[in-house]
Amino acid sequence: MATVLLKNATKIYEGGNVAVKDVNVQINDKEFVVLVGPSGCGKSTVLRMIAGLEEITSGEIYIDGKIVNNVPPKDRDIAMVFQNYALYPHMSVFENIAFGLHLRKYDKKEIKQRVEEAASILNLQDYLHRKPRQLSGGQRQRVAVGRAIVRKPKVFLFDEPLSNLDAKLRVQMRTEISRLHKDLEATMIYVTHDQVEAMTMGDKIVILKDGEVQQVGAPLEMYGNPINRFVAGFIGSPAMNFLNGKLIHSDKTYFMIDKLNAGLTLEEVQIKKLKEYIDKEIIVGIRPEDILISDEKSSAEDIVVRVEVVEPMGNETLLYFTLQNNQMIARGNPNKQYRAASDYSLHINKYKIHFFDKESGTTI
Repeated sequence: MATVLLKNATKIYEGGNVAVKDVNVQINDKEFVVLVGPSGCGKSTVLRMIAGLEEITSGEIYIDGKIVNNVPPKDRDIAMVFQNYALYPHMSVFENIAFGLHLRKYDKKEIKQRVEEAASILNLQDYLHRKPRQLSGGQRQRVAVGRAIVRKPKVFLFDEPLSNLDAKLRVQMRTEISRLHKDLEATMIYVTHDQVEAMTMGDKIVILKDGEVQQVGAPLEMYGNPINRFVAGFIGSPAMNFLNGKLIHSDKTYFMIDKLNAGLTLEEVQIKKLKEYIDKEIIVGIRPEDILISDEKSSAEDIVVRVEVVEPMGNETLLYFTLQNNQMIARGNPNKQYRAASDYSLHINKYKIHFFDKESGTTI
């Protein structure tokens, strides 16, 4: 397997449209890295630049220590799995998996051995003689993965491979691809817009927005220490809640919430970080699990809110309410019965809140 390194990788299309700008990322040997972000953020373009399917405008891409900017895709020793399975309908599963090996003139004995090994890893042994139309969506995706495995490439590239599957199959295939990564000890780069896939699958996550890398790190690092408001709001399901307010200092320091006669008394450690923002407007972020909804006030700082929608999920209950004209979400006790269109007391765990600069959005 191999290390992949991008140095100031940039892609500019005709007309000056900047799709990817100055991407600097290192994917280590045997690492599973997920490129994630909203539609149009440039994640698939980055993947296609690594594959050689998009010509790089400036910067450098290295695979296994060698610069590959001008190396054709077929000579980069990578294998790519697309959102579209791209299977040949007239060929059997065996023939689809073996197709690339036939093109490379491998002998029949080695082709048979490699296909059977891949089929064993992917539990496709009983389907090798079937046509793609006789398979389920998950089985077709495994065939597409098998076609990549038999190549034994240095790097595997996955471009939103699960987006065509239903919810249950996506969960199953997430597990299978993660297991495959461990079994093959392969370098894998995976593109998705689904932050749940990113959190559950990646050793490392690269978050992009408007063609630029926002943050690179481990999933829990992203969740606990987002670098800016965009990352904070993108990682986590349900998403982080945000409130506008102003820092006020009198006998104590408070975060006074705009449009509400309410505030939070801050702790000394928080005040040290925020001392330059006294008498300035800032934004706080609160994750749904750090909001307690109850029948009675537990402190003078609690806020009365009207719960508009209740979603019992079994393992949790999601409660929707409005503050500052923003839709907000709290995680409720799954064993408690909540009533929609009813008033409850909202308590914010101030030890878990995040602070953001209102102008730049960066974490304070």
